Amino acid sequence: MLVDFAADVAATPIEVEAAAVSAEKDGYDGFGAAETRHDVFPALALAARATSRITLQSAIAVAFARNPMNVAVLANDLQLIGEGRFQLGLGSQVKPHIERRFAMPWSRPAARMEEFVRALRAIWQAWDTGDRLAFRGEFYRHTLMTDFFDPGPNPYGNPPVLLAAVGELMTRTAGRVADGLLVHPLTSAAYLSERTRPALREARGGDLSDFTVCLSAMVVLGADEAARSRAEQAVKGQIAFYASTPSYRAVLELHGWGELADQLNALSRRQAWAEMTALISDEVLDTFAVTGDVAAGLRDRFGSLVDRISLYTPYEIDAALIAQVRRQLA
Repeated sequence: MLVDFAADVAATPIEVEAAAVSAEKDGYDGFGAAETRHDVFPALALAARATSRITLQSAIAVAFARNPMNVAVLANDLQLIGEGRFQLGLGSQVKPHIERRFAMPWSRPAARMEEFVRALRAIWQAWDTGDRLAFRGEFYRHTLMTDFFDPGPNPYGNPPVLLAAVGELMTRTAGRVADGLLVHPLTSAAYLSERTRPALREARGGDLSDFTVCLSAMVVLGADEAARSRAEQAVKGQIAFYASTPSYRAVLELHGWGELADQLNALSRRQAWAEMTALISDEVLDTFAVTGDVAAGLRDRFGSLVDRISLYTPYEIDAALIAQVRRQLA
């Protein structure tokens, strides 16, 4: 497995830049930045200017908050700035955020995402070849590209496209149109082997040799017992938050915890976060997060299932502890 560093989800663009510099210095293979309080593209542009080797990934950029043309332009520019080191990670987000936060249309997310990526590639192809842009789909239509707005072929090639997916429908979409999959942190080795990878193999005719599976794995780390206890509670809270989302119910169902998902969803509507965290047993924690000897656990659990891995630590953590795990995985 290649080992990547994931920036803090609340990091500012300047903090993302600094984290990317540190990650490259510490020997990580790649660097990922999320899109929560800040736009991921300016942050990665800063990181691209400040680094020279490390792979840079949007993990994720919200596709449905944008359209294929402006994503094509942004990704093309990041690929230029990073001299071929950019990976375009896209995600759909969920309906309430797309409709109520971004005021954008939502319907049939897997079908819409598949067309989004096909439109994106059609735009890049028009720039590469000079052929007329003529993409007409159900959700997107791109039929105008004049020389004034055409950047031409990218000297570093087009960046790979990776899609975030949990359910089998979106996973198969990733297998059909993307170059890789961004696995949600709320996953397990069983779900990866019994649901995710079979769906990918089906979509790709059984061949995953040129397809990249990336995972941000939840882990419990701490310098001492008190720190590990705090980390454990934070991870339980994160599991509870993710598991309350109906879109992720299938992951819990596989382990016989469908009723737990329903309970968490009901509590989330009341914002009863403490009650939700209390419902996450040690068994659930150990299924969705790696504790104890983290490096050995990650290797044993995911070594044959993913190609790239990063550590998801939703709590304050000394970067040296994460770096130690990276060295043990190398």
